[in-house]
Amino acid sequence: MKFSKLYAPTTKDAPKDATLPSHQFLVRGGFISQVGSGLYNFLPMGKIVFDKIKDVVKQEMDETGAQEIQMDVVTPADLWKESGRYDVFGKELCRFKDRKENEFVLGPTHEEVVVDIVRNRINSYKQLPLHLYQITTKFRDEARPRFGLLRCREFTMKDGYSFHEDEVCMKKEFDVMEKTYTKIFTKLGLDFRAVDADSGAIGGSGSKEFMVLAQNGEDDIVVCQSCSYAANVEAAKRAPKTTSVEAPVASFSKFKTPDMKTIADVCHFFKADAFYSIKAVVKKAIYVDKEEVIVFFVRGNDELQEVKALNACGALDLADASAEELEKVGLKAGFIGPVGLECVKFYIDLELKEAKNLICGANEVDYHYVGVEMFNFKEERYADLASVQAGDCCGCCGASMYVTKGIEVGHIFQLGQKYAKAMGATFLDKNGKAQPFYMGCYGIGVSRLVAVMIEASHDEKGCVWNKQTAPYLLDIIVSNVKDEAQSAYAEEIYTALKKERLSVLLDDRNERFGFKMKDYELIGLPYALIVGKELEEGFVEIVERKTLEKSIVKKEDAFSKLKELLS
Repeated sequence: MKFSKLYAPTTKDAPKDATLPSHQFLVRGGFISQVGSGLYNFLPMGKIVFDKIKDVVKQEMDETGAQEIQMDVVTPADLWKESGRYDVFGKELCRFKDRKENEFVLGPTHEEVVVDIVRNRINSYKQLPLHLYQITTKFRDEARPRFGLLRCREFTMKDGYSFHEDEVCMKKEFDVMEKTYTKIFTKLGLDFRAVDADSGAIGGSGSKEFMVLAQNGEDDIVVCQSCSYAANVEAAKRAPKTTSVEAPVASFSKFKTPDMKTIADVCHFFKADAFYSIKAVVKKAIYVDKEEVIVFFVRGNDELQEVKALNACGALDLADASAEELEKVGLKAGFIGPVGLECVKFYIDLELKEAKNLICGANEVDYHYVGVEMFNFKEERYADLASVQAGDCCGCCGASMYVTKGIEVGHIFQLGQKYAKAMGATFLDKNGKAQPFYMGCYGIGVSRLVAVMIEASHDEKGCVWNKQTAPYLLDIIVSNVKDEAQSAYAEEIYTALKKERLSVLLDDRNERFGFKMKDYELIGLPYALIVGKELEEGFVEIVERKTLEKSIVKKEDAFSKLKELLS
């Protein structure tokens, strides 16, 4: 492609709301353009990158035997009502009616649709397993679209769905997808980790996220320094926390603690470590048909992990409870404890189970209990609630763990029979009995990966594409297009490389050399060939974008050198 013909409207200025490098550089470099809040168009170079990523995903999916289909973006609401997700998915689900008052949704995910495709068509275990996938548009009505392609409303996703006769077969496909995703992200040249994850609105169990390690990642990842364990902080587990600090041994009793509402104040008063205290975190749980104040108890030196808390109580969302709401249900702010608490529902972190010598609120203003033992609470009170922190010990090997940042690019789920049961999708097993399908679900954010490539590889000047995903491999920059020798040589190299089926860009614009170089650095193609004054002496320059290092080569050697670099 000749730059004079390429539609790539580069600009010095980034959008005012662009805080991340990928958002800034993709807009400034003419890869994408914004048409509305969270809505982006792919321009020619952006589309080339997008297609390269999509081709890698499709090639690896087809290798597994999965079959590509295409499902409608617009989905009848009745299917979502069948699965039970219509009312519980939240406001991200865009609902609307047509002129006949029929209800529809814009699909953010397609579990319901694919179950409808398969039910009553796959009737026997002999037709299983089956894996169907698509690469298509999705829509989620994000409350605060931001970060460009990383958090937008309309996006392209590869979503696959597998159907199985039993759990063993489902887990086998899950493992195949984990290996396939590893191949995909390796091919794309990304530094990533497969981490244990929360299943969220999709449901099921045994889910894993694929996280690209990046400084501007939106998710916290807990990683073991010794073994392969890694998890999203929302689902991370640890070895039970311990301490070498001596316990404050005391008989169970109630102490007056005037105006001591914080863990720090109470522990200072009793000269005890926060490890031996119980922290109460009060939240308002929001359900489809009600709101309810719930208390979550964790150790005094732990923090509540809100996704874990959501999973424990089964709410749609959690919000902070106001002082008035606490008072209305009879809670004494600053003095809340699990002993004798009857006015509200509450949950206790698993690591407090059977713990001794604890201090907690007495549910009475200005009083705390000491010598508390956690033995007489019902099993359903306990849940994994604590947020794993840097320095906690790995539950697999005992080594210390650290927290890093990552961007989610893929997520795989073991759905089990959740959707098939809800929607009456069955097959006849080996004994001739009707059974709901076991299902797996596997997603990759294809359009999101365009931005992730830049978050993973950029500098202060612009994009730094790798060869796997660059829109063009080489930018041939003619320093002075009015110089016939320079233009003729550049055209000769350009034509020769195209004959080798190498994707190159010829910057033949009648612009200043400095302007062209800034565009090259912004767009970030892997290499540039600079054809300038040195041509008179028989030399040209090759620039590597990643390092911006220049090497001078003889003009007659440039073709073979470039062919070697670009192949």
